[in-house]
Amino acid sequence: MSFPKVTIFGVPISKMNMKETVAYLTKIIETGKPHQIITANPIMVMTALEDPRYMTMMKQAELVVPDGAGVVWAAGYVGNPVAERVAGYDLMHELMKLGETRGWKVYMVGASPDIIEAAANRLKQLYPALQLVGFRDGYFGEKEDSRVIEAIRALSPDILLVGRSADKQEPWIAQHKEALGVPVIMGVGGSFDVLSGKLKRAPVFFQKLRLEWFYRLLQEPWRYKRMLVLPKFALKVIREKETVQKP
Repeated sequence: MSFPKVTIFGVPISKMNMKETVAYLTKIIETGKPHQIITANPIMVMTALEDPRYMTMMKQAELVVPDGAGVVWAAGYVGNPVAERVAGYDLMHELMKLGETRGWKVYMVGASPDIIEAAANRLKQLYPALQLVGFRDGYFGEKEDSRVIEAIRALSPDILLVGRSADKQEPWIAQHKEALGVPVIMGVGGSFDVLSGKLKRAPVFFQKLRLEWFYRLLQEPWRYKRMLVLPKFALKVIREKETVQKP
């Protein structure tokens, strides 16, 4: 199924709004075929520019939504704007809300044992009719991949939420997408930390100013090295405006 996209430095970003994205994913679940959903931010785009394998993975993903405010800004700056920011955290909640009425089965993998358990309990509180069929932490290596995949497949979820470290999350999904066989496999980054209560979501004030990244930095100062990529991305977009949209 096709949908409008804008290419940012080779990465195909969806131009659909939240409502259209949820409708698209609903159709995907009905097909039963595995799809990788990436919630893209400038750091991921810059990583793709430096790592050909990461770029290939992002190009091959079935859906890349404009999660980061910087990606939304870049699309608008080059004159090919997306409909709106589709934040991964909000998309997750929209899917869970609809999942209650549709009878979708959900599995969660990622974070530490205590965080993932707290996040799962929170989802159960928010969406009591949701079929949360299982969860497990993200602390496992390649030797355990087959066992984890087998356990997930056995439960036949419609949605798999993956919240692992930035270097593992998307590559792991891409590598095992077909073996997992889950219609919607979405990387959710730090969403489990927010769900569990470990971190607070940025207030609407910060979100409107596109400073959610700064609020995250205030809570996790050790992330500053990653955040240094943001001004580099902005400068690259400004300097290379004419070539940003080239495949």
